Amino acid sequence: MASPENNRRIEIYDTTLRDGTQGVGVSLTLTDKLAITQLLDEMGVDFVEGGYPLSNPKDVAYFEEVQKLELKHTRVCAFGMTRRKGIDPADDQGMQALVNSGAPIITIVGKTWDLHVDEVLRISREENLAMIRDSVAFCRSADSVQEVFYDAEHFFDGYRANPEYARQTLQAAIDGGATRLVLCDTNGGSMTDWVTQVMAELKEKLAVDADTSAESLPSLAIHCHNDAGLAVANSQAAVAAGAVQVQGTINGIGERCGNVDLLTVIANLKLKLGYDCLIDGAVARLGELSDAVYEKAAVEPNDGQPYVGDNAFAHKGGMHVHAVQRIAHSYEHVEPESVGNQRRILVSELSGRSNIAATLGQKFGDAVTPEVQTNLLTKVQDLEHRGYQFEHAPASLELLMYEAIGQRPSFWVRDHYRCVILGVPEEPTQTEAIVKLTVGDEVEHRVAEGDGPVNALDAALRKALRAHYPQIDELTLTDYAVRVVNPTAQSAAKVRATAEFEARGVDGNLRRFSTIGVDENIVDASWQALSDAIQYYLIEVGAEK
Repeated sequence: MASPENNRRIEIYDTTLRDGTQGVGVSLTLTDKLAITQLLDEMGVDFVEGGYPLSNPKDVAYFEEVQKLELKHTRVCAFGMTRRKGIDPADDQGMQALVNSGAPIITIVGKTWDLHVDEVLRISREENLAMIRDSVAFCRSADSVQEVFYDAEHFFDGYRANPEYARQTLQAAIDGGATRLVLCDTNGGSMTDWVTQVMAELKEKLAVDADTSAESLPSLAIHCHNDAGLAVANSQAAVAAGAVQVQGTINGIGERCGNVDLLTVIANLKLKLGYDCLIDGAVARLGELSDAVYEKAAVEPNDGQPYVGDNAFAHKGGMHVHAVQRIAHSYEHVEPESVGNQRRILVSELSGRSNIAATLGQKFGDAVTPEVQTNLLTKVQDLEHRGYQFEHAPASLELLMYEAIGQRPSFWVRDHYRCVILGVPEEPTQTEAIVKLTVGDEVEHRVAEGDGPVNALDAALRKALRAHYPQIDELTLTDYAVRVVNPTAQSAAKVRATAEFEARGVDGNLRRFSTIGVDENIVDASWQALSDAIQYYLIEVGAEK
């Protein structure tokens, strides 16, 4: 755990806005990038890399607009490549774009691996060294630039292939005035022991190369990709060996397998190892930061993500739940709240009675008797055997609880429903749903059109209920998913329909809940999920049947 000698400051350098956007499916608007910058500043992130000001109009606009933000902790970095071969930096368009960006920090990336110099750039190795040295020096000389960081691309591969030349590229950056030497595991394939070995050798040998003391050299930083699944381990190994800065992205988004996940690194450094990073209280907001970046990047959250994922503190096995209820740290390595997360107790076929009590006890109180726990657990196990899954449909589980204690109201009685789909070649498909219900003493027989059977059924059901339960207009379907339960049955397989809704409760707070339906007929499975959701909401708002 935390060690007193480890409390030195570790800089956090975020490249979500640049390296992260190279991930498949990731897209950030200018507004998104500015909002993320503001949030990172509030957390105390030391450096935010905004992009390459020559690559696209959005990045150009970012560097103009970010200067209008009143940042308290974060310094913005502009990223770019070395000058082109045979061109003076002052005449190079890329160099000019970097110094004109207004960013106080410039990050220059250069070639370290002789393979890239020889076969990709196809220039002499001496010219590559000159490009690095000249580019760093040009940016460092600009009045608006406070520091220049040098990103040694493919450093660990280059060092393995030709350690002497790899060190020469770093020396060129030192000669140009770089203040950080960033060792990049660009291919993401380095093993942790190799990172440790290289870090141990590097400062001593650089000092010999430069004929100076190690203390007078620029500080080392680490930038890892995750292609071998070791980005977090490699980043922490580098810090243990003396790196003062970790570069990465929020949630680990990025090209191929992604960058190192800064959230995991920060939590480990701060909570486990005792290093100083971010500002006080920021670690408890990591969950909030994770959610915000997922939402703005239009990327599905990773439920199994360490510390901040929905499943990071989810307990399903009955034995685990029983232990957690007695001693939380018996199955939790940190408190969920310490990283902005919360404990989740799941009910499934693997559950014990402890899961039922922990999940439903707070809401239903003394009604969750041992007998009810046993009966409900038996019901859940039977339904999950038939394809239901209550982990992601807690509202359906609560409806089962209402049934188990004899308190589930009947808001209506269904007579029937029918869906008619008219498909004509080269014309839009038309869908019509007919619903007939008895609500109290009245028969409601309604018809509605929609974009497919689920939408049409939802519209027809609401028409039938609106006069009796106007509260349903507050209920919004936000997500709908269907999954085949037993694919070996092919087209006759059962399907599981899950519907997610959101609405404001009686306390005015917006809340989300999910329900589930299972049937061989996709429409009937969907009807189960839709109708259960409306009934659950009516119970929650105290509607009279």
